[in-house]
Order: sequence, then C-alpha cells, then structure tokens
Amino acid sequence: MGPHPAVAAIRLAVRRVLHDVLTDLTDPIEPHPTGRLADRRTAPGTPPLVLVACSGGADSMALASALAFEAPKLGIRAGGVTVDHGLQAGSDLRAAEVVSRMTALRLDPVESVAVRVGRDGGPEAAARDARYGALDATAERLGAAAVLLGHTRDDQAETVLLGLARGSGTRSLSGMAEKSGGPGRTNRYRRPFLQIDRQTARKACMVQSLPVWDDPHNIDPAYTRSRLRHEGLPALEKALGKGVVEALARTAQLSRDDADALDAWAADADAGVRDADGRLECAKLYALPPAVRRRVLRRAVVAAGSPAGSLFARHIEEVDRLITGWRGQGAINLPGRVEAQRQGGRLVIRQG
Repeated sequence: MGPHPAVAAIRLAVRRVLHDVLTDLTDPIEPHPTGRLADRRTAPGTPPLVLVACSGGADSMALASALAFEAPKLGIRAGGVTVDHGLQAGSDLRAAEVVSRMTALRLDPVESVAVRVGRDGGPEAAARDARYGALDATAERLGAAAVLLGHTRDDQAETVLLGLARGSGTRSLSGMAEKSGGPGRTNRYRRPFLQIDRQTARKACMVQSLPVWDDPHNIDPAYTRSRLRHEGLPALEKALGKGVVEALARTAQLSRDDADALDAWAADADAGVRDADGRLECAKLYALPPAVRRRVLRRAVVAAGSPAGSLFARHIEEVDRLITGWRGQGAINLPGRVEAQRQGGRLVIRQG
C-alpha cells in the first residue's frame, strides 16, 4: 500500500524540484554582483546540500518531511534552518523546538538563526527582509545549492490579490516564482508547493503524525495578509463560488509569462535609448511602447539605488510623465533618496 495521496503529492513536488536542482548544478558558473564568480557546484565527491526553511507550521513541516524522504534517494544532503524573528515572547524556545523536530526527521545540518526585525516598509515587509537576509547568509555559509520554501497555492493567490490592491502592474500580479533570489544565485530559492493547496500540506502532516505550530500572527487582523486570508478570500469565494484560489494561481503564471517577455524586451531596448555617455534620451524613450518604457525606467531607478521593494507603479508613472507629459516640472523624489530630472532632452536619475 502506497503513501496517503497528500503525502504522495508533496513528495512528488519535492522530487521534481530536487531533480531540477541537480540539473542546475551542471550549468556553468554565473557572475556574482560583487564581481567574483559564484560556483554552484560543491567540491568533488561532496553531495550537494539542500536546505528547507522551516517555521514549524504545517506547510514547512510537510516540506521538511518530504525533503528528508526524497533527498537521500538522489544523493543529496538535506538540512534545515529556522529563523527566530524575536517578535513574540518565547520565540527562542519555539525556534529550538523546530530545530528538534527537524533533527528528528534526520535533517543535517540544522540551525536556528536569530534576526532583528527593522521597521522599513511596515512589519510584514521588515520581517520578510530580515528572514531572507538570514536565509541568504546561512545558505552562503553552508554552501547550500538551494533553499526550499513552503509557499502554497493559497499563498500565491493571496500574493496576487495583494499585488492587485497595490496597483503595481503585471510583475506584481505574477506572484511568487518557482525559482528566485539569492546573491549571485538566481535560482537559490525553490517553491515546490505553488501548485499544492494549504489543506493538502496540513493533511500530509496529520497522516504522518507530524507536530505543527500555528503562528498567531497568521490570524492576527493587524496584518494585511491575515485579513486577506481569513476575511477577503472567503468573501470572494462566497460571492464568486469555489475555484477563486485556483484561478488566481493561474493568473499568476500567465502574468509571469507576460512580465518575463516584457522584461526581456526592456533589457534589450535599454542600450538603444542611451547616448554615447550612457544617459537616457527622452525622445528615444518616448518612442518605446509604454509597458517597455516603464520597465526601462524602473531598471534605471533601481540601478541608481532605489530599493526595488519600495518602488511602486505610482513612482514610475511620475517618472514616465517626465517623458510623456513634459511641462517643465521639477525633479521627482523616489525611494532610497533617488531623484529623476529631465535636463536638456536627457533623463538624469541619480541618488541625492
């Protein structure tokens, strides 16, 4: 008799991702932003290491269990890391308990990393930035080939709705990528569960008798995502019927395909709209399709030092008006102390 359908589903998802990781390890080395080369291969004869980011919740515990089961069959070392955000009393004890649970699954190495959460961008964004910073540092130190994240199809639907509410365009509607992030490693983070619903992960934990922890922040109405999860999505399903989550997940994939194509177009167009000194020429920018032009502008603003996570569609629209609605207006102030100004037919974007 085979495993329970929920367990089989999560194991299959993890197996596919691990095969993908092994394939990527055979690719050529890629440039690191600092100029050095980041070789994703491990030393000869050393099995590659894949980490699971585990909070102790149902999604990440199901993922940890599946990784522990599948990795040895592929000659991969499986480890885990939990991040202690320090936002709740006893969070260090909770992190130690998660470490114990991962160790019981025979993951090795297993670590707990404490972080200090700042305030930039609000509590949710600040916690996310601190978490990914810790995961990046741990993966670099341990030489991990990949870090698995337990985001589900439900998380994807919530992300799409949040992007829609912000009015941030196609890229925001594309939600989370199956592969993303990491300094010098564009595919460090893997999300095997984006096609699996939250209930399947919880069921897999239940049938395997895996203890799980329900983070009280996930039901705290002070957090936007929590309100969306417990109020917004149920209201949409009541009004529109079942299938909203699946439809939003499909929207994410379609939007991602479109956004990837437009981003590639913008990257190719960038060099053609600059003068000999590398300055952006307003007339050439004006000739581009709006979707491509705004992407070129966003690339330039981020390159000048504006944090991508703080840069919204309204910021780029203001810069775009320097091209399409020029009336002699002054400099545009942008996140990260960056300013954009039109000077003599050129668009100057720099950090003030």
